[in-house]
Amino acid sequence: MRNRAAPMAERFPVEDKGVRKPRFSPETRREHCLLKTPLWEYLRRVRPLVLLSVPIIYLCAIPFLLLDLFVLLYQAICFPVYGIPKVRRRDYLIFDRGRLAYLNTIERIGCVYCSYTNGLLAFVTEIAARTEQHFCPIRHDRRLRRPHSRYPHFLPFGDALAYRRRGEDVSRAYDDLDLKL
Repeated sequence: MRNRAAPMAERFPVEDKGVRKPRFSPETRREHCLLKTPLWEYLRRVRPLVLLSVPIIYLCAIPFLLLDLFVLLYQAICFPVYGIPKVRRRDYLIFDRGRLAYLNTIERIGCVYCSYTNGLLAFVTEIAARTEQHFCPIRHDRRLRRPHSRYPHFLPFGDALAYRRRGEDVSRAYDDLDLKL
């Protein structure tokens, strides 16, 4: 086993500019392989109710795939019409964890599934945020627990004069975005 006090540069991936795939030292790769739980051992530890819940979890992939398809169509058709900058899908759907050597097949599938669903929902949230900024850039009366990325640009609730004077400008204010597609 490797020394836990090893320098951070040795223990974590190094990314070169322009290279997307993280590189681990040979020693770290060996450690990862040693720490992989064999499939039979992993399955032996799983509680029966967990196994019964798996089909429900993965059945949700169907509505997620449909959501993905419809949101892609929505953005491709509607955003150019309204002059709303498109959201880069690759900024939200990131599948790097599935390549980790210390994950067994089931863990990898789970990581890919979670990366897809959470990334998709973040992608959809950003599309919805830009849509809301275009059509209704007004803050809510109540404080939001987790406002989306565009919310700080919105106009105050109940300020009719600001809405009439600045509403159109705010609905088109995307200067802060990195718009490389």
